[in-house]
Amino acid sequence: MKDKIINILTAFETDDIGKSFPLDYCLPLYHSVSDDNLPHIRHVINYKNTQQFEEDLDCFSKHFQFVNWSEFKDFVNGSFKPKKKIALLTFDDGFREFYDVAAPILERKGIYACNFINPAFVDNKDMMFRCKASLLIDEIGKRKTIDPEVYRVLNLKNKAEKQALINRILNISYQEKEILDILAEKLETDYKAYSKEQKPYLSTDELKILTEKGFGISSHSWDHPKYGDLSLEQQMETTNRTFGYLKENGFLHETFAFPFTDFGVRKEFFDELFKNEEIKFSFGCAGVKLDSVKRNFQRIPMEMGESGERILKKETAYFRLKKIINKNTIVRK
Repeated sequence: MKDKIINILTAFETDDIGKSFPLDYCLPLYHSVSDDNLPHIRHVINYKNTQQFEEDLDCFSKHFQFVNWSEFKDFVNGSFKPKKKIALLTFDDGFREFYDVAAPILERKGIYACNFINPAFVDNKDMMFRCKASLLIDEIGKRKTIDPEVYRVLNLKNKAEKQALINRILNISYQEKEILDILAEKLETDYKAYSKEQKPYLSTDELKILTEKGFGISSHSWDHPKYGDLSLEQQMETTNRTFGYLKENGFLHETFAFPFTDFGVRKEFFDELFKNEEIKFSFGCAGVKLDSVKRNFQRIPMEMGESGERILKKETAYFRLKKIINKNTIVRK
């Protein structure tokens, strides 16, 4: 019902997105850009191809003024006066396609981006648990029969449909991620061999080259847990460990982007986070929303199976709808 209402309201949105967009800033979020089949993310991220990505960038450029990190900081502090509403482009997870595909496009167009990375996966030392899930699902799709042990490990009936199996794997949490290693044995999937061959993540050398080219490399936690499921102590441990890594390697250590979402993260975390005076802002991914923590900004997920223009119009329509019932601000307690 909600989606139907938003779609109806979206149809009435003007093509002058820059004028109608409800905030002075637009924060698009991507993970990867590729024309290839990427088994480690294709089942968990609806990434865009190069043509779709360039069309999105052209849309943003038409309606917004792209800024770099320094300009964004100055904008928030009131010392940078843009000609239009601004856009800060962000990527998450540090996938290799940022170096191979996205960065050359961005360099050609003169657009800055910041990639929020997980140090645990740099140099392909390990793989995020959701990427492991995607590889398993890819393997299941190739098989006519599945080892009954797979169903047993997941507490499913042997004759459960494939989709039920896939859904259960997709629902494995960070806290349960060891199950994915057990399943890999049953499904003859070798994560390490895949990482060695495909190199899904950026290397240290590539990260340093990107920094030299002017791109931002910053914090996305150590190994991508969902912060709402962690204690404050666990939240700060993974956050501080990542900032130590960033400083050690000369990367951007003034900001932090939540892995998954900041849903359920309490005010006490932000109070603790911003005790570090070097950290200027943090980022969630709840779309066009305001936040009761003024230094926490919400980004717009752009990998939703629709064009950037359509997503921006839908987000604008939804913001207006939520504003009527006073629900367009995330309140932290």
